[in-house]
Amino acid sequence: MTTRPAAHPHPRPLSHPGEGSAFRRPGPVVKLFRSTAFRLSLVYLVVFALSAFGTLGYVAWNAQRLLFQGLVGTVEAEITGLAEQYRVGGLRQLIAVVEARSREPGASLYLVTTPAGERVAGNVDALEPGVLDRPGQREITYQRGRREERFGEPHRAVVRVFVLPGGFRLLVGRDVEERARLRDVIRRAFGWSMLLVLGLGFFGGLFVTKRVLRRIDAMTDTTQFIMAGHLHGRLPLAGTGDELDRLAGNLNAMLDRIGVLMAGMRQVSDNIAHDLKTPLTRLRNRADEALRTARTPDELRAALEANIEESENLIRVFNALLMIARLEAGNAQDILSDIDAAEAARGVAELYDALAEEAGMSFEARIEGSLPVRGNRELLGQAIANLVDNAIKYGAPAPGEGEKPVVVSARRVGAEALITVADRGPGIPAAERDRVLERFVRLETARTRPGFGLGLSLVTAVAGLHGGRLILEDNGPGLRATLAIPLR
Repeated sequence: MTTRPAAHPHPRPLSHPGEGSAFRRPGPVVKLFRSTAFRLSLVYLVVFALSAFGTLGYVAWNAQRLLFQGLVGTVEAEITGLAEQYRVGGLRQLIAVVEARSREPGASLYLVTTPAGERVAGNVDALEPGVLDRPGQREITYQRGRREERFGEPHRAVVRVFVLPGGFRLLVGRDVEERARLRDVIRRAFGWSMLLVLGLGFFGGLFVTKRVLRRIDAMTDTTQFIMAGHLHGRLPLAGTGDELDRLAGNLNAMLDRIGVLMAGMRQVSDNIAHDLKTPLTRLRNRADEALRTARTPDELRAALEANIEESENLIRVFNALLMIARLEAGNAQDILSDIDAAEAARGVAELYDALAEEAGMSFEARIEGSLPVRGNRELLGQAIANLVDNAIKYGAPAPGEGEKPVVVSARRVGAEALITVADRGPGIPAAERDRVLERFVRLETARTRPGFGLGLSLVTAVAGLHGGRLILEDNGPGLRATLAIPLR
């Protein structure tokens, strides 16, 4: 014989199927880089960086283009002025003007040479070979003299070369050092801007991701707590109303619904254990008594008939429980169609009219012409029949009392169809009206009448399936039960 080990006093938390030496939970850095929020942040950062790169590149290209056009415009203006001087005073005056302008500080370049290429006037000391031999506009490298040395460092310039009468050459240009300085400024601004964008984007993504991960980790801890068997746990809400809050709220609502269903299952189990124990015991005792006392076939037949009737009652109870469970679980949506609630109420009224008269009650039906709803006619008719059956069962007059009425009405009120069954019986106290909607709940005054306390539970489940509700009110005296269903 083997002995079972004693149960651990504290339940072990649920673990991953692969937990052990080969399974390690990812560290915080790995978990951070694996998170969807961090990946989305990186994607947005790359997209924003590319956008900023394109914008700054376009601004830099456009600024250099405008600067180059300004340089060309300045050169053209210089050429126009010198051409006027040459037209008025000839080569001598042109050389004098070039000499005067060459001594002025600035980025303008001037050079007049002989046909052999010897400098006559100007502020350019050295040119690339062949520049003066090709008239027109181009960008060249030149050297400009300084006081302390013959030649300075090479510079870039935009120039235009003209051939004057007699073979003399005239060069007019503009140094592009400003363009180079602008390019350096833009390059530095671009570098610092991209560094700032990437840094802020990266650390901003880390900050946002850590906040999201904290909330998700809190949700994960709560779900593990719930999975360990603590069904009262609920996901935390930050109160921001964002998508995580909405998700947590929906999951909490789902957990509340699961809790209600679990409580209903426990209640059904308890009720079955208590309320069905009596008929099962009675069934067994009758069979035992028939075996011990029955002597004739008629006695045995009577015992068998009584047991069959008791068994049929038990079958009806189990069928009602299964139907209620199916309706509350929402598994009957596929049987809904477009029906007329007034027609269903009219059919039930015609069926119970004669039964009410046999019970000494007057029966009245006040049903409108048409009440279109989305539902199931059989289930809706069964729910109305349960209400009418209760009204006849509990509202019937006692011996010596006068006739009591039962009124069935179906009417349109706003966007709802209201199907009401009213009687003049003892009614239900206001404090007990919510409790009687539960399974197997019967008031003390109803214990002497046949039934199992499932009728109103079934009506409530049918009302929920149709998107409606069951309302119990005082009829002064009596009970007024109203089934409210949304109109189609």
